Amino acid sequence: MAEYILETKNLGISFGGLKAAQNVNIRIDKNQIYGLIGPNGAGKTTIFNLLTGVYKPTTGTFYLDGEELKGFSQDKINHKGIARTFQNIRLFNNMTVVRNVMVGLHDQPEYKCNVLESMLRLPRHFKVEKEMREKAKELLRIFDLEDERNNLACNLPYGKQRKLEIARALATNPKLLLLDEPAAGMNPHETEDLEKTIRFIRDHFDMTILLIEHDMKFVAGLCDSVTVLNFGTVLAEGDTKTALKDPEVIKAYIGG
Repeated sequence: MAEYILETKNLGISFGGLKAAQNVNIRIDKNQIYGLIGPNGAGKTTIFNLLTGVYKPTTGTFYLDGEELKGFSQDKINHKGIARTFQNIRLFNNMTVVRNVMVGLHDQPEYKCNVLESMLRLPRHFKVEKEMREKAKELLRIFDLEDERNNLACNLPYGKQRKLEIARALATNPKLLLLDEPAAGMNPHETEDLEKTIRFIRDHFDMTILLIEHDMKFVAGLCDSVTVLNFGTVLAEGDTKTALKDPEVIKAYIGG
């Protein structure tokens, strides 16, 4: 059994002569809520892109539950168990809320139909469709979105769109959920509600969560541990409250 659910070893990438990330070592235990933080331009989203196959590492590697995933495609990494949301919400705006979640279920083995069954609309096609819809509704219920299921995604208020994106990511049945600034643009009430939701996801789904966030109050109240990046390298890591009090971390955030 792997010691960590996620481990990166000297992970890095260069674009031409620019080292966007270098020697990044992160170790996350199963069921942790872990923060990846740092000032703008620190390399946080670059790390997410490396972990999800958007970029291929120039140096180092990474492991999910002990399996090396370096060089895998985005689809294969998702199948292995890493799902993500984005800083800029990416939904299928002209599809209904429930259909957005069903998209995430399509690659799950229990919902597979062969081409013939789908083309001829055979009984199994309708059975699988019904099962997917019920599973999607179950996920929407967690986020208080079941009553919105037949509305278009584009008509949801901002906070609910954030929740829908997380629900769709969970539909892929990940081991590790990456959340890129989930609280961005939310008011204090929505942020407090999101914090409770993330804790529920961790406990209910036996999930490990890695998140990028600029709201330090949100991070301090939610994350068990953090890694702080600055200029693409690790500035500090460990227990959240201790790391946030590190003089070098404070200096990186406020200057001086």
